[in-house]
Amino acid sequence: MIATLIHPTAVIHPGAQLHPTVKIGAYAVIGDHVKIGQQTTIGAHVVIEGPTEIGANNHIFPGAVIGLEPQDLKYKGAPSWVKIGDNNRIREYVTINRATDAGEATLIGNDNLLMAYVHVAHNCVLGNSVVIANGVALAGHVQIESKAVIGGVLGIHQFVHIGCLAMVGGMSRIDRDVPPYMLVEGNPARVRSLNLVGLKRAGMTSPQIGKLKKAFRTLYRSGDTLNRALENLDLVSDDEHLRHLLMFLRLSQMTGRRGSIPSRST
Repeated sequence: MIATLIHPTAVIHPGAQLHPTVKIGAYAVIGDHVKIGQQTTIGAHVVIEGPTEIGANNHIFPGAVIGLEPQDLKYKGAPSWVKIGDNNRIREYVTINRATDAGEATLIGNDNLLMAYVHVAHNCVLGNSVVIANGVALAGHVQIESKAVIGGVLGIHQFVHIGCLAMVGGMSRIDRDVPPYMLVEGNPARVRSLNLVGLKRAGMTSPQIGKLKKAFRTLYRSGDTLNRALENLDLVSDDEHLRHLLMFLRLSQMTGRRGSIPSRST
């Protein structure tokens, strides 16, 4: 460790493994079994306990708390993990809890932005380039696919899955799965439309978006049941994004899953 990069008031356990380029702010506490990669900045008053692995070029802002025991009555002290990738921005007072059972992990990918006061509970899995706005609470076992955007001040029920490039409007109640590529909003939440702005920003072509528009009309405006709509779409599922949407919706109906959020007309 290079002493000039670590504030003299920081408390660092001898068992922590820090790359020499890691910066540690005032009064931060780094516990045992913590590993932090190169060029990562840890702000003032941050608390990180192990077992936790944090990759390269992350910026963790003041007051964040990462790697503490899960808020789960089933937790009995098992050695579980938090694993965070590279290039993430974790803002003020974010909390990220370890998983519940031995060998399990709460996983955060790369290039994500978690704004202030976000809570990521035990066993959650976030992909890459996810944006979560201020004051969002993720219950246990939530999974969010890459490039989803979650609006502020809302709660996501345990075991819910949120698809890639979905947009969730602020102050919504998310108690079922959010399909990929859709804009979902409300209390109760409903699928309102395709997330057209997000799809264009992600570089989707007009033909690709056109296929998803047709799928949206079949799924949410045709009057068919979901199963019948999926059968009809199977006949034209020649696009990777359409195939991903159909697979996501089928998996949402499986035992143990919470089902998919319906449309506004349901």
